[in-house]
Parts: sequence; C-alpha cells; structure tokens
Amino acid sequence: MTTTAIEAAVLRVIDEMHANLGQELTIDDMARTAMFSKFHFTRVFRDVTGTSPGRFLSALRLQEAKRLLLQTNFSVADISSQVGYSSVGTFSSRFKSCVGVSPSMFRELDGFTAEISPGQQNEAAAEQSRGTLRGRVHLPEDRASGHCFVGLFPTPVPQGRPVRCAVLDGPGSFELRDVPAGTWHVLVHSVPYGYEHMPSGTGDRDVVSVGSYGPLTAHEDTLLMPAEIVLRPLDALDPPVLMALLDLRTDALDRIAG
Repeated sequence: MTTTAIEAAVLRVIDEMHANLGQELTIDDMARTAMFSKFHFTRVFRDVTGTSPGRFLSALRLQEAKRLLLQTNFSVADISSQVGYSSVGTFSSRFKSCVGVSPSMFRELDGFTAEISPGQQNEAAAEQSRGTLRGRVHLPEDRASGHCFVGLFPTPVPQGRPVRCAVLDGPGSFELRDVPAGTWHVLVHSVPYGYEHMPSGTGDRDVVSVGSYGPLTAHEDTLLMPAEIVLRPLDALDPPVLMALLDLRTDALDRIAG
C-alpha cells in the first residue's frame, strides 16, 4: 500500500474521531474505518501521526474543550460531557495536566498563560542535567514569520509542561540548557506576527507552523547534536497543540522559564 493510501486511511479515522468526540470510540471501531487489522492499524497510525490512536483522540477531545471554553458559555461540566468525559473531576485533572492550567483558568486567561514553568523531574535526573541542546529553526520562504515557541517534551504531543523551553522572536538559533537525562522530543509552534491573540490549538491550520526533532536521548556529560528544525503548515495528521502558550500580547517574554 502506498504512503498516500495509508495516510488517507488514517485521515478517515481522524475524521471519525472528530465526528464522535463525545462518544466511545474503540480501537476496533477505528481499525474497521481504516480497513486494517487492529494491530496493523495501531502501528500504522503511530507511524503516520507520531502517537497512538488513543492519545490522538484524547488530544482532539481536549482541543475541542479548549474551543468550547473560549467560544461558548457552556459550563465546565457541560463541556466535559460534550467531549466524552463522564466525570468532571477526571476531565478537569486531565485538562490541567495537558494544557497547563485548569479549564476555568484557561477561560479566564482567554486561552493563554502568563508563564510556563518547567515540568518536574526526579532528583536523580536533575543531578544529571548537564547537557545543552542547541539548534536552529528554519521557516520556508512561503510561510509568514512570527514568534517561535520551542519546547522539550517527553512525547511527540505538545502537551503539559515542557522540561525546557524558549520563545524566539522569530526563526533562528535557540539553546536549551541543563537538559535532563532521558529521551525527549523538541516541538516547535509558531504563528505569524499579528496573530499573537490566537490561542494554541484553536487557530487556522494555514496560519500555524509546526516542526519537530527527535526523539533524542540525553545522557550525562554527552554532547547533543545540533537540532535543525524546518517548520511546515500544521495539518490534520498532526496532534493538536494542547498546552496553553505564553501571552505574547504582554511582557510575558520576560517571564520565560529557562
């Protein structure tokens, strides 16, 4: 089967996810839509999107929750039900873990956050934090330039608090210091200048640019190779950007966690 045919099958499943965000959708259901065996489907889906079908569906549900919080007056309880959660507490906990703030705070802050603090790491990993990751973000000439958020995450989905992060004024060089020992993904998200008002995960795919590098494994006292990351348009095969981004409409750049 060609790459195009495989991607088309995965897109059919993603369309089904969008149409059934409030309903139970099993791996068997998805595999039937893709017309693959369950085990082949799971592997193919991960190869195409970088994450599992279950994690992708969960990300889509939280992305829709973000939209509803910003664009409607529905209560948090109503929204949790609409995106497939039977427990408001479970929804709120999952939302905060992935987005970085609670649903009510996300709504209050208009979809942004005033600061991003690094995620927790255990003491052993902290003692081994010796590496520095340098790299460069490239933007094709046909893409509009803007601020670039660079984050170091444990998974290919930009959710939760990054282990390390930086915000660039535009495409160019970056440096992430004291990278903990472990396996990480560098994820980049950018919107053009003038679109700073657009919360993460709620904007037009034609506007948002994304890029990734990894997985990379950091060991104590090991030199990390430079990361060259070329941005491209966000498309339907990309997991949504879940984490709340810094509010660049203010002086939030002065409060970036290194």
